[in-house]
Amino acid sequence: MLFRSQAALPKLDAYQLAGQRVIYSYAGLTPPSSLIWAISHGRAAGVIFFTGNVGSSAHIKAVVKELQQANAAKTNPVREPLLLMTDQEGGQVRRLNGPPVPSAKQIGASAHPQQEATKEGAAAGSFMHGLGVNVNLAPVLDVYRTPGNFIDEFGRSFSNDPAKVAKLGSLFATAMQGKGVAATVKHFPGLGAATRSQNTDERPVTLNLTLNQIRTIDELPYKSAVAAKAKLAMVSWAVYPALDKKFPAGLSSTIVQGELRKRLGFAGVTITDALEAGALKNFGGTANRATLATKAGMDLLLCASETYGQGKTALLALRTDYLGASASAQATFKAAAERVIALRATLGS
Repeated sequence: MLFRSQAALPKLDAYQLAGQRVIYSYAGLTPPSSLIWAISHGRAAGVIFFTGNVGSSAHIKAVVKELQQANAAKTNPVREPLLLMTDQEGGQVRRLNGPPVPSAKQIGASAHPQQEATKEGAAAGSFMHGLGVNVNLAPVLDVYRTPGNFIDEFGRSFSNDPAKVAKLGSLFATAMQGKGVAATVKHFPGLGAATRSQNTDERPVTLNLTLNQIRTIDELPYKSAVAAKAKLAMVSWAVYPALDKKFPAGLSSTIVQGELRKRLGFAGVTITDALEAGALKNFGGTANRATLATKAGMDLLLCASETYGQGKTALLALRTDYLGASASAQATFKAAAERVIALRATLGS
């Protein structure tokens, strides 16, 4: 698989190299022609679907077919499948009308949680694969601290026991990936300590945890996820002063490269949380955020504002960064694109 991605890289121009780092979004039921054009010219890694993009199952299948047909155009040197993703966690966080129906918390509280996690992961994988949606932005590996807090409010955490979250998350991810849908573990290093008002979508969040707390509680489930070969990891937008006093996790090379890659050995694809999040209000607009995130080691940028223009802005910023970079920085940029293309190569139907 990696060989195929390496073979594709020399054929990519700077726009296409930058495009391998961008996940686009759009509003409504119909993908805009500008997005179709970008996909057909190799300037997109994939698309995220929200509830407003999804009609019936037949509708989303038709959209998936249209996007993958654009991806197969002769003007696109990257022939691997697009990354077509959504948040299908279960419970109240589901964009598609199908499994997993129970929330992570309900799975964790069931009579036989391990069997339930495996069953629901497999069901989610089969359902999504049947629609052509090949990446799930789940499971959540956050270890909630207090009932009703930010992550527990909607039952998004399997448990307040890190060992249980580790086991159930890895079982869910493994079962889902066995059905051809890539798992995304999130939100590294963990949002389980966030209070209900500490919503990174809305505002900057600082989690004043000790290094020991982060590593023995929040990061513990990621050791299992790495062992289970979860294909993607989403990094949180909270600030963890014990690790990095200045930058949110997804903009911090100390956290992305140091904790996730070096300390835990994650070799898969890293993806940001939504690039337009209120947590980043002090870090400029889309272009600056895109630059900071990729320099920190994020492979994919999640442009989730439901406008094609946001993704295009990120693309242009990355192209400029790449063209102005040193030879070693360009090699690092290409390595990230290579990881993404290798992931895409594993997701053929």
